[in-house]
Amino acid sequence: MAASRKASMVLKAVKKISVHFCPFESNVRSTREFLAAVGSGKVRSTNINCEVVSTVKHDNSEPVVDVTFVDGERLVMKGAHLTGFEMLSAFQSRCTAKDTQGKPAAKK
Repeated sequence: MAASRKASMVLKAVKKISVHFCPFESNVRSTREFLAAVGSGKVRSTNINCEVVSTVKHDNSEPVVDVTFVDGERLVMKGAHLTGFEMLSAFQSRCTAKDTQGKPAAKK
């Protein structure tokens, strides 16, 4: 299921993705899955200007994904209580909404 989501993911409306997590915590699986999905070469090639930054800490901090869009809006997801699918779905729906908002403006 994750492979089909990853194949259709487009980073066109994204400026920066910051992923912060402590790898020794038990609740980081979804955050790591999200990082693997957006960090793949195929997905990153949809926007070569999108910066993907991962910060690995050893401080028992909560896993967090912070997405900054081109228009300045931010999406912050705390991965401790979300599944990888939920994170990818929220991210993809926001990207799709931003992509459709930009298309009518480009036609004018």
